[in-house]
Amino acid sequence: MNIFVGSLPFSIEEADLRESFEAYGAVDSVKIITDKFTGRSKGFGFVEMPNDEEGQKAIDELNGATVQGRAIVVNKSEPKPEGERRSFNNNRSGGDSRGGSRGGYGNDRNSGGGYGNNRGGGNRGGY
Repeated sequence: MNIFVGSLPFSIEEADLRESFEAYGAVDSVKIITDKFTGRSKGFGFVEMPNDEEGQKAIDELNGATVQGRAIVVNKSEPKPEGERRSFNNNRSGGDSRGGSRGGYGNDRNSGGGYGNNRGGGNRGGY
């Protein structure tokens, strides 16, 4: 069983976390997630326990427990379905997607913007 452990004190070591979970059964692995640039803990990690019953007992007992002055969050880790992964808009065109011209220096009455005497539609201002 893969177990998520959150709200960890930043000073906790993987050995300390392993010890807390070994009180409930065998532990295959412990991983505290760290920032790749600073190496500092991000305050959460994962514990892998081979026995689901022991893992559930650890979750039940440790969720909300105080570790080094912080109440930790412990629950079963569920992988995100592939379709729900976060994606970012990589639109690097420099403008918005609404269309139309947005700049210029002239007297264009239909441009929607600019620096001149814009008197036409799409009044977006100017100087």
